[in-house]
Amino acid sequence: MPKISTDKITPGMILTKPIQGSNGMILLTEGTELNEKWIDRLATMRIDGVWVGAAEPLMPISEALAALDARFEAVLKEPYMETLKNMVRIHIEKLYA
Repeated sequence: MPKISTDKITPGMILTKPIQGSNGMILLTEGTELNEKWIDRLATMRIDGVWVGAAEPLMPISEALAALDARFEAVLKEPYMETLKNMVRIHIEKLYA
């Protein structure tokens, strides 16, 4: 879905891209469901528009963990990479819990 102006946002819409402030700080992340409170805040912050649409379905956890293994395969012997991989694995498992 294209970028729409904040006056056309309705509660329940899902952000498909993060919203950044003028300083580059992330204000709302991708996947956030907009409610009246957020819509009012965006209007007062002079955000000109947002990207909204249907939330992307999560890939099966087996695919997510296989992708994680593939990404770390080449660097797993580097210092701290196994620890980092395990932290990401725990995060993924919590997302699917």
